[in-house]
Amino acid sequence: MRVLVADDDPGSLLVARAAVERSGHDCMTAADGGEAWALFQAHRPDVVVTDRMMPVMDGLELCRAIRAEEPELYTYIVLLTSQGSRDDVLSGLEAGADDYVTKPLDPFVLHTRLLVALRITTLHADLAHYRRVLSEQARTDPLTGLHNRLKLSEDLEQLHARSARHGEEYSVALCDVDNFKSYNDLYGHQAGDLALRAVASTLAATARRTDGVYRFGGEEFLLVLPRQGVIGARALVERALCAVRDLAIPHAGDPSGQLGFSAGVSGFSAGHVVSAEMLLNEADAALYAAKAAGRNQVMLAP
Repeated sequence: MRVLVADDDPGSLLVARAAVERSGHDCMTAADGGEAWALFQAHRPDVVVTDRMMPVMDGLELCRAIRAEEPELYTYIVLLTSQGSRDDVLSGLEAGADDYVTKPLDPFVLHTRLLVALRITTLHADLAHYRRVLSEQARTDPLTGLHNRLKLSEDLEQLHARSARHGEEYSVALCDVDNFKSYNDLYGHQAGDLALRAVASTLAATARRTDGVYRFGGEEFLLVLPRQGVIGARALVERALCAVRDLAIPHAGDPSGQLGFSAGVSGFSAGHVVSAEMLLNEADAALYAAKAAGRNQVMLAP
């Protein structure tokens, strides 16, 4: 673990540092609360061992500042105090400390506190990992591996706000696999799933690194293209359509004889300032127009 020890008494600081290093942990030290706070922000230690009474920022203020940060990983705080009254202990715990040790410091006692700190910080690290995994799973389509509607709503809201604030354009493209119901009827749902994965992979490979590709639902996919006008967006989607055709997935239920898709594109710009919801509606209308015009093509919203 990385342990930060803060104490304005040089003797106590040396004893604490020696005890931490004998316990097998990395140690950094601070001679006052202000220095300790700067080191905490720079290095995010796993454990902070802090004296209660220090200049610049005392131990209670340091505890409150650390807890106010609410970092992803938990910092275990041990308060050193020569005042062992119940009120002092309670005020320390209320400020955010996890445990306390009375001075003069007993290295064995600090060693036992560090054992507890290791268990607690390891548990919190595991929980943080599982939260990240669950958060990613909640935003990922299990069939295609693309982002889903939840992630789309988050990303599109941020992009729209940023584009409106900075006067930047962006486009969205709604793509729908043509005659997909008949594909499932002819080849079965397992083949349909494989076809959707192939289309998803092709869209993701064609998109730029900064673009977002989402499964919108069923056989529909949505591309979100930051800093891209509708002309450039249409060209990108047409390249994706050509790439899907190049897969040469047979489809007897489509006039072309192979799997393809139709798409509608709309864009946010200085001359077309509308809500993100309106852009999606416009892309959907353009997609409908592409379907009505014979499918297997890309149409721009008016």
